[in-house]
Amino acid sequence: MSEARKIVILPGDGIGPEIIAEGEKVLQLVNDKHNLGLSTQTCIFGGAAYDEHGTPLPESTLNACREADAILLGAIGGPKYDTAPRDLRPERGLLGLRAELKLFANLRPALLYPELADASSLKHELVAGLDLMILRELTGGIYFGQPRGIEERGGERVGFNTMVYSESEIRQIAVRAFEIARQRGSRLCSVDKANVLEVSELWREIVIDVHKDYQDVELSHMYVDNAAMQLVRAPKQFDVMVTSNIFGDILSDAAAMLTGSIGMLPSASLDDAGKGMYEPIHGSAPDIAGQGIANPLATILSVAMMLRYTLNEPEAASSIEDAVASVITQGYRCPDIATGDSGEKQVTTVQMGEAVVAALQSGASS
Repeated sequence: MSEARKIVILPGDGIGPEIIAEGEKVLQLVNDKHNLGLSTQTCIFGGAAYDEHGTPLPESTLNACREADAILLGAIGGPKYDTAPRDLRPERGLLGLRAELKLFANLRPALLYPELADASSLKHELVAGLDLMILRELTGGIYFGQPRGIEERGGERVGFNTMVYSESEIRQIAVRAFEIARQRGSRLCSVDKANVLEVSELWREIVIDVHKDYQDVELSHMYVDNAAMQLVRAPKQFDVMVTSNIFGDILSDAAAMLTGSIGMLPSASLDDAGKGMYEPIHGSAPDIAGQGIANPLATILSVAMMLRYTLNEPEAASSIEDAVASVITQGYRCPDIATGDSGEKQVTTVQMGEAVVAALQSGASS
């Protein structure tokens, strides 16, 4: 290729640097093996950036992300930043980065590997074969709506936020959801709270209107409280779910635990051109940082998602996904997915990454 495609890597905080290190090993291997023409640049972000620069999102990092073809993020935040000014906390940096890059569509797959069915908190028969995708609108809703704040009213402090969506924001995420549903099982469930919230009334109306262009996709609607219940009652009824920012934040974490561990799940945040930021959904886990026991598979699978959805390298993406499936089949387990079975091989963060690299090198993933 005439010009290298640039990947910005943001290790972040907590276990972020540990899991990113394993993701980078896998990325470099497939880059060489498949001649992808990728270059990487590591930038400071999150709490680490606040400690060093006084802001979670330095201008240099933001500029690098703007110029990148894709971004790979580890994790940000931790209790030590709870007392920082609200606008300077790591999470605000992440929200700001998503907004600046217009990453409106968050894709969170929940795929259960057969060997990990017993690690789920639900019965084997309820989760075996689970494969669903949650699309969360990421740059609107109550996390960004104005007005917001804490002020004194009638002699006491009052906190307030605004949940707001425009027709164009809803239409944009709905189109992406229908497109993804069309590539999967052609079933889309739109989750809202239209019986209570006017913003959800509009959400449902616009989704129904967009459906006119996707008559080959089966559309259903579900209130968010019922959707939460159904995820733990009969999760395999869902193929693709689309919902607002706050509802998607909650439902996707619930879906994550159906798979046995939140440490297994990647995510993608995309703009309307397909550029994306990829990250595991598990957070910075400061309680286990530095212990070498964090599961890097969600990060490694985030690399696969990056190759598939932004870089248009499906063969390389599949090779990583197959390698992860191979090490799971071989019994490799970090503590979060260990069940205590005699055939398991409990490994460290580095050893799990090395196992995936070995599977790629040996051709076990081909």
